[in-house]
Amino acid sequence: MKFLSTTLLFALLWGCGSDSEQVADPASQAGISEEVAADVRGVTDTEIVLGNHTDLSGPIAIWGVGATNGARLRFDRANDDGGIHGRKIRFIVEDTQYQVPQSIRAVNKLINRDEIFAMVLGLGTPMNNALMTQQFESNVPNLFPISGARSMVEPLHPMKFTQRGIYYDEMRAAVKYFVEEKGKKAVCAIYHDTDYGQEILEGVEDQLESMGLTMAGVSAHKPTESEFTAAILRLRKADCDLVLMGTVHRDTILILETARKMGWEGIAWVGNNAAYGQVIADQESGEGYYAFVHIAKLYADDEMTPEVRAWWDEYIARYDVEPDLPAMEGYRAADLTVTALEAAGRELTVESLLAAVEDINDYHDIFGYRVSFSAIKHSGATESVLSQVQDGRWVKLEQSISY
Repeated sequence: MKFLSTTLLFALLWGCGSDSEQVADPASQAGISEEVAADVRGVTDTEIVLGNHTDLSGPIAIWGVGATNGARLRFDRANDDGGIHGRKIRFIVEDTQYQVPQSIRAVNKLINRDEIFAMVLGLGTPMNNALMTQQFESNVPNLFPISGARSMVEPLHPMKFTQRGIYYDEMRAAVKYFVEEKGKKAVCAIYHDTDYGQEILEGVEDQLESMGLTMAGVSAHKPTESEFTAAILRLRKADCDLVLMGTVHRDTILILETARKMGWEGIAWVGNNAAYGQVIADQESGEGYYAFVHIAKLYADDEMTPEVRAWWDEYIARYDVEPDLPAMEGYRAADLTVTALEAAGRELTVESLLAAVEDINDYHDIFGYRVSFSAIKHSGATESVLSQVQDGRWVKLEQSISY
């Protein structure tokens, strides 16, 4: 029923634009032939149009704003260098406030009015899950979404690629690591009652089953929940000593703060990319919190290569704030996109773009991490990093942890 409801909602909203909002003659407006416009949506003699649905003003705007800023930095640099085979990138961003209905409206506009060539950095597991089928029917690839859900790459599909680690795999690795290496015995989970949260729960449950263990306690909540006293009492009553978290920044902070106020100590709280940011490390309650990530945060006083230092300084000069992990992820996604567009050649098509992404098999980003794709592997990340908040900073503990 959930799938049917989402699909029906998409169908209703997909056609909600009025006739007056539609571009009557995109080919003539772009200055290219009707034949070219019909063959390659979002590609003209002078332009490549890319789209993005993200959260700029909702509960995970930290991710949306940072990733968008990082991507714009890279796309603008490509444009300043003359573009991609003579074409400039136009990057259209729509704010969804981390709401599925808003995302559906945004993608309706991006595809039907803006006629984007590809989607880049679409944010949110529930949003991407609701959008991808119709997006693919419009021949629009989904490149490097801000989601670690298995559905971003499974089942294998020619239009689905992710640069991230997979939440499910990271949670299985987390359970194995903390049980075997840290001696944790009572494993619990607290998670969003969404597709994203379910991914976390399934990873924990499946790893426990493989180890002959059972879940000690669980608690689910809405993404907008702000009161966690009852949830913490439930988990504390279960004597949890390891809690895997399917949360984002805001509720992670509230959960950790609630536990601290209740005097509940000695617990290993473990999250993932969705709940990894300096805003958590800045909180007193964030001390000791763990997260699995595919890229570790940088600090101004870290030793950096000249290339990374130049990127760092350019970001601050442009946005008047230090770049965080979202900015790093956004920049890398844009760089991967530029790399693929350049490799696809002047005769750009969706097919040539997808083939070019699959050919990225030994890419090293400026931050020191490797990404690799192939015709049978559309999940690019090759390693996960375990980090912990120590004295208000994220510190890398282990790299390439697996289950």
